[in-house]
Amino acid sequence: MDWQDILFKFIGGLGIFLFGIKYMSDGLQKSAGDKMRGLLAKYTSNPVLGVLVGIGVTILIQSSSGTTVMAIGLVNAGLMTLRQAIGVVMGANIGTTMTAFIVGIKIEEYALPIIALGGFFLFFLSKKTYQYIGQIIFGFGTLFLGLSTMSDGMKPLRELPAFTDFMINLADQPALGLLVGTVFTAIVQSSSATIGILQTIADEGMVSLIGALPILFGDNIGTTITAVLASIGATVAAKRTALVHVIFNVIGAVIFTLLLHPVHSLIMWIGEGVNIRMQIAYAHGIFNSLNTLIFLPLIPVLAWIVTKVIPGNMYELEFKPKYLDDRLLATPNVALGQAQHEILRMGQYAREALNDASDFFFERDPKVGELALQKEELINELNRKITDYMVKIHQSGLSEAESEKATGWFQLVNDIERIGDHAENVVELSEFSINNKVEFSSEAERELKEMLSLADKAVERALYALEHNDLKAAEEVLSYELELDELEVRFRKSHIQRLNQNLCSGNSGAVYLDILSNLERIGDHSKNIAQFVQHEEA
Repeated sequence: MDWQDILFKFIGGLGIFLFGIKYMSDGLQKSAGDKMRGLLAKYTSNPVLGVLVGIGVTILIQSSSGTTVMAIGLVNAGLMTLRQAIGVVMGANIGTTMTAFIVGIKIEEYALPIIALGGFFLFFLSKKTYQYIGQIIFGFGTLFLGLSTMSDGMKPLRELPAFTDFMINLADQPALGLLVGTVFTAIVQSSSATIGILQTIADEGMVSLIGALPILFGDNIGTTITAVLASIGATVAAKRTALVHVIFNVIGAVIFTLLLHPVHSLIMWIGEGVNIRMQIAYAHGIFNSLNTLIFLPLIPVLAWIVTKVIPGNMYELEFKPKYLDDRLLATPNVALGQAQHEILRMGQYAREALNDASDFFFERDPKVGELALQKEELINELNRKITDYMVKIHQSGLSEAESEKATGWFQLVNDIERIGDHAENVVELSEFSINNKVEFSSEAERELKEMLSLADKAVERALYALEHNDLKAAEEVLSYELELDELEVRFRKSHIQRLNQNLCSGNSGAVYLDILSNLERIGDHSKNIAQFVQHEEA
């Protein structure tokens, strides 16, 4: 027996198979507009909708791990709640069964012509849409070429008594099959790949359906390792999401393994007359669908369990408007008042983002930096929602005076959003400093503290003036803005002197000057808010 040939064909075939799945999923993502993250964040208002979106996104990207990791990222960023993410994770498990059904279609002999067709689209048609289609077709053919290569490599194993005895034992020892599936998928990091291999082995007659089922259930446990790895160093909410994924798959796999013989009978009945590869695909689909139906009503219980297992304070931002209501558009002046409340709320988040960015620069705590970026994302979301709402208010009909007032508030939204952008810039400059071990002199740090403190005062007074129509506060903002301009000029000169005296490095100089510039611009936007208040009261 040529072990080198077996090994090379198996690992080579596995590589081709994984490439096929990845290349096909990339093509699907591009042709679908690559809006999966936005889809997840936007259309998961309830668990059932979350399940449906999870199914759809996973079918598009052909990776349940990818969808789950994306959901964890959204939870980590505060764009999705824990309960929303649980629905998405359940849907992802159903969506991933599509790959098993694709593999169930035995068309390996047509793999090369399919690849040739994909190549034609890729290299002879210049239109982007056709190239994406070509990528999907090419990946689809490559997937089957990989399966065929693995199958050829594993055929000699049928003559090896030790291997055949082990496969026979799997039918009598479901727990062993469960362990094999779990470990193998944890290593390969793709349940689609391991289930594809299982379908290939079964098709070669090396394992029976009843022996393959526990391995299949174990594959679903093994795929959770990707989510667990993605949650390392993430927020408490993200870790809880990963734990839900583990609990959901482990309990489901144990239940189905205990009910192995009834499940086997059901698959034999449903899959009567089809090949074993398709029977395994049926089993995969039934496992994940029934598991989701069992746990869907228990989402609050799962959320409660993971909250107890992973304790900790969870700062959750509410990523939606609090005051905007389309029903109020019938009375535009009332709707405008609600929009003003939302704009002030947006302004408070902009100030908080600036303070978090300041704390991150001096304390270098990554959680504080992450929180600042979360708030900046929330500011962007509120910016979009408020802008849409203000347009609707204008369309609803306003008096000339109210229309002018609405236009002024509309412009303020941009100023507040820009304050958030400058806070984000400070975070990014701080991250650069940390990653490149940039050190600042004590004098530079003192100057930055003074400038940051003054910028915060300007934003705070501007928001106060806006909320209370306070002309005195607006005047204070204008004086703060002038002081920020003067400090920026003075500190820039003193920093150039430090550079000339080799008291600061070039890297620290660039970061320092960029932060000064961002804080000076924050002063300008605060001034715009103050001048609006003065104009309104004039």
